[in-house]
Amino acid sequence: MTSTANAPASGGGNPAHPDHLGHVIFIAAAAAMGGFLFGYDSSVINGAVEAIRDRFDVGSAALAQVIAAALIGCAIGAATAGRLADRIGRIRCMQIASVLFTASAIGSALPFALWDLAMWRVIGGFGIGMASVIGPAYIAEVSPAAYRGRLASFQQAAIVIGIAVSQLVNWAILNLAGGDQRGEIGGLEAWQWMLGVMVVPAVLYGLLSFAIPESPRFLVSVGRTEKAKKVLREVEGSGIDADARVREIDHSMRSEVKSTFKDLLGGRFGFLPIVWIGIGLSVFQQLVGINVIFYYSSSLWQSVGIDASSSFLYSFETSVVNIIGTVIAMIFVDRLGRKPLALIGSVGMALSLGTAAWAFSFKTGTGDDISLPHAQGITALVAANLFVLFFALSWGVVVWVLLGEMFPGRIRAAALGVAASAQWIANWVITVTFPSLSDWNLSGAYMIYTFFALLSIPFILKWVPETKGKALEEMG
Repeated sequence: MTSTANAPASGGGNPAHPDHLGHVIFIAAAAAMGGFLFGYDSSVINGAVEAIRDRFDVGSAALAQVIAAALIGCAIGAATAGRLADRIGRIRCMQIASVLFTASAIGSALPFALWDLAMWRVIGGFGIGMASVIGPAYIAEVSPAAYRGRLASFQQAAIVIGIAVSQLVNWAILNLAGGDQRGEIGGLEAWQWMLGVMVVPAVLYGLLSFAIPESPRFLVSVGRTEKAKKVLREVEGSGIDADARVREIDHSMRSEVKSTFKDLLGGRFGFLPIVWIGIGLSVFQQLVGINVIFYYSSSLWQSVGIDASSSFLYSFETSVVNIIGTVIAMIFVDRLGRKPLALIGSVGMALSLGTAAWAFSFKTGTGDDISLPHAQGITALVAANLFVLFFALSWGVVVWVLLGEMFPGRIRAAALGVAASAQWIANWVITVTFPSLSDWNLSGAYMIYTFFALLSIPFILKWVPETKGKALEEMG
């Protein structure tokens, strides 16, 4: 699924400026609703972890497999979404993802066995994986170059808002159930409501997909040039030379070879160097352990002696910090550039993760009688929030922006799919290993994440390209 419909040309080579920027923002926000569902689904399980453990009487290893099951579907959905979108269109793919999200929410809320719950999580994962590829690519294709970085940031903004809303909904449901994750509300346990409420944003995503235009690039690819011109005027301004823009897109597409997995090969180590850079960005984004906070934060705080209701509030507070960091990134991603933000984030994450590892080393007690000394408890809470802040203002946004921009047009579809799949696989590794690592040594787990944050610094300095201000046609 290529994304080269965004050169700054407007017939005379001037940057395109839409007549109604608010409408373009609405289009980007509607497409990013898939990111909201991604964040919501990723984090909503946080409130159900302990209830699922108790309901199905499973240990940490089996529980982790269920929590991480969605990520298997994510990897497959991400790997196939680009090709599917090139065949049936970006909007149709969004609608398919909406149906998968809806089915997953209903099935996850009404499981009759552990394997059944895992299966519905995988189905939801297909939708998440598709949305994780379609959203950034579609936004890149409909965004004027001057605004592309900020509009691409909508994907991550939607993710973090989805995380925050899921935490708030979980907290409200928990209170209705008297603070018990297995407390009954209307014949269902609280955790079932937590998973089932995702039906609402899933349906909304599907409805919004009917209110936004198809990508100009896809329209040109299927010969609907008049419709493509209309969309281009809508998103880039009525003053552009729409005929010139269509010719430019058509020329770009004709000069490209449809990307396949084979096209990614040819470097000294299998893949082309730029593909390895994309994989590296995706993997580092996950190996710093960010999703430990969003999948397991309630369990994490309970494991060091904080009661269930308070742990939910701490998790929500962390989500608010996540939103603040994302807003900072959206402001500066087109001003400072991608690399400076990523470096600031890597240094900040390494320092805060190292501090959290030190604080967790003071954990005392066993079983249900676990606690941290007061000073170390406060330090751990502050460090966790600083970690989320530095991640959100850097890697959370920058990786999505770079993956939508950095690949040459001839390999963009396949390369983006491989990079997104690598991200989900790394996410799965972190998610499935954390419960066992935590049981072994919580401080040691955070030292591992600190190591990867440190390792990301030379990776950025040596290999990551700066894409600020460049048209997509310039990549490669």
